[in-house]
Amino acid sequence: MAIAAKLGYLILGVFQFLGFLETGVLCYQYQVGDLDAWGIPTKANPQVYNNWPKKHHFQIGDSLLFLYPPSQDSVVQVTEEALSTCKISDPVLRMDDGNSLFNITAPGKYYFTSGEPGHCEKKQKLEISALSANGSDLAPSYGPAMLPATSPAYPTVFGSIPSASSAFSSVSASAAFTIATTILTLFCSL
Repeated sequence: MAIAAKLGYLILGVFQFLGFLETGVLCYQYQVGDLDAWGIPTKANPQVYNNWPKKHHFQIGDSLLFLYPPSQDSVVQVTEEALSTCKISDPVLRMDDGNSLFNITAPGKYYFTSGEPGHCEKKQKLEISALSANGSDLAPSYGPAMLPATSPAYPTVFGSIPSASSAFSSVSASAAFTIATTILTLFCSL
């Protein structure tokens, strides 16, 4: 039974991927600030990082490209509290190669600022909201905890379920999801 469930998850993942292709899933790479490189906002455009995310609708699969001179700046992903207080000493993620790509993998809010001391206080900070497929920036409220404890039993009408081949015996549900996600990521990066 466990092998059949694993095979079912693998097949489900493949069909989800095909469904993404059929519905025209599009992934975008956004250059943060558009024509402005990642840096301290200029006097000509002091609200660049407040206004820029309002022009875009970020979704799972999209990515943010931060361009900056690596000898002068960096990017750190931080918590909401760390962004509001400009505390950069304990970031969630640090990127410092001058060509930093952040992939959006889940719905929700993301917070970024410069890793250079004093830059956050000069308004070099960014907050974005990424939407899920249903248009929400919240994680789905369903999951294993929301499923019923038991399911109805139905008689076997067509005989027993054939056993899966040994090739699928080591495939787990998480592996199937990982495969589908990897295929989707590769497709989006084309």
